[in-house]
Amino acid sequence: MYSSGRRIKANRRAQTSHGVGLLARFATCLSLCLFAVPGLPAPEPDAGLSEVQLQIEHLLETPQLEISGDAIYLQDGLREAYAANAFAPLWSTEQKITELETLLLDSANHGLKPSDYHLQLIQSLDATAAASPSPAVIAARDLLLSDGLLLYIQHRRYGKVSPATRNADFNFRRDVFDAAAQAGIIQRAKTIASLSALVESVVPTADYYELLRVQLLRYMDLAARGGWPDVLPGPTLRKGDRDPRVVYVRERLLVTGELAGEPTGPANPDGDFFDDELESAVKAFQELNGLDADGLVGKHTAAAMNVPASTRVNQLRLSLERLRWVAQDAGEEFIAVNIAGFRLSFFRNRHSVWTTRVMVGTTYRQTPLFRSDIKYLEFNPTWTIPPTILREDTLPALKKDPAYLAAKNLSVTDAAGRKVDPAGIDWTAYRKTVPFTLRQGPGPNNALGKVKFIFPNPYFVFMHDTPHKDLFNRPERTFSSGCIRVENALELAEMVLQGQPGFSSKDMQELVQSSKTRRVVLKKPLPVLILYLTAALDDSGKARFYRDIYQRDAAVLQALDGPVTDLNQGAAPNVTPSIDTGQLLH
Repeated sequence: MYSSGRRIKANRRAQTSHGVGLLARFATCLSLCLFAVPGLPAPEPDAGLSEVQLQIEHLLETPQLEISGDAIYLQDGLREAYAANAFAPLWSTEQKITELETLLLDSANHGLKPSDYHLQLIQSLDATAAASPSPAVIAARDLLLSDGLLLYIQHRRYGKVSPATRNADFNFRRDVFDAAAQAGIIQRAKTIASLSALVESVVPTADYYELLRVQLLRYMDLAARGGWPDVLPGPTLRKGDRDPRVVYVRERLLVTGELAGEPTGPANPDGDFFDDELESAVKAFQELNGLDADGLVGKHTAAAMNVPASTRVNQLRLSLERLRWVAQDAGEEFIAVNIAGFRLSFFRNRHSVWTTRVMVGTTYRQTPLFRSDIKYLEFNPTWTIPPTILREDTLPALKKDPAYLAAKNLSVTDAAGRKVDPAGIDWTAYRKTVPFTLRQGPGPNNALGKVKFIFPNPYFVFMHDTPHKDLFNRPERTFSSGCIRVENALELAEMVLQGQPGFSSKDMQELVQSSKTRRVVLKKPLPVLILYLTAALDDSGKARFYRDIYQRDAAVLQALDGPVTDLNQGAAPNVTPSIDTGQLLH
């Protein structure tokens, strides 16, 4: 898929067949237009430089250079690279050019767009150069090849879309290439035996990314072959039913592999019967699609089965892009929380070794995307009610029921930290602000459960245990006010504290049983990455798909499919047409 060198050569033959005369006329137009730049003098002859070198140097001096409508995005880095090479072409063999074009074509297999890297224009200039290799054409193509490679590497390493423009709380590390680093990459490309090896050396990829990419390729293939049949609307289907719609359910699950066996038809005369095997396949599908795994094909399950393959492809593309955003913060050991998937994973040696379910913020109190480091754990914690929850939730409850404080084990203190008798407070007198602090003591009903994990951040978000375990059985778990509730919080605490000097598993158990509040500071802070992936992997490496609970996918997908605007994650470049090379061949 998207990686055939033969396809590139076939494209070149097709383009060449449009006629040598027309190509020659275009080459002449290109030569004239390239240098028809108002305010910029034509290059002066230089006995030490060839005509191609002169034209490359001249082009790189053009402010905000465009070639036939394609902006040269990383011009500063190119200027350094070509100056170090006396402005000679860096792509001098057809073999190296074909290798690069194949690499740029393969960008689609990472969820990116080959057209972002000038591939169509480069292939047009291949045909032109073959028919009439003028210095202007050779110079233009060389710059496009170099810029395409640099931009592709930048997108593979950091992502195409600027996350900060779409997530105000985004604070992941973004060490981008400066002009000197870009020049160094281009110089290496000139001599290295394999451009793929160059990309992989500059863009190290984690196993999780590669496994997710395998699923992208799989779903791209399914989409190219027509996807899967829709399940027709109707009443809920269940085990024991015989219904013509069961045939479509079978065919749907055969396509994506939840159901094994032969397609319906003469080989399966009972294809319309909902048997045990089909029920197991439906449950597997529901588990992989964030649904209640009850084995019933109701409206929600049918709707998930009818999501087009192209939509699943785009979800996988978005997840790969979001992983590129945070790749620099994924060290050897870290915790990753997927908000959209309601799951937490513990990574050691960059491999997921443990997962558990979590609850996240509601749609109106969304859990933010950011990274931090766990600094300490607190066992048998107290809970100080945050101002927003106090104002919007607790105060209304107090006005309705004065016994609420005693039932929730809440104490009241004033601004000086002195305990106040709540019986003397008229809660109905307060509307937006309350001049008291409400704190819940340790105990079985404490909102934070038996342990909390503190990683400093400006959003007052942390991870914690919860007494409300029953809510973890819900397929979608947007129940918190922004914090992350962890199902198996004590198991997570044990993993976080593994190897902590002077603190054993037995110590932790005794501490929990004591009901005394105690803080345990980590000798080495542990990174926490809070992500948003609507396509992820299950423990066996299969693709899992989730609903876009915070409605974030559409905007990112529009940017991913749109023009290149975010360079070095800064403001969009102010590219204005400075060279008009006329209409390229189609």
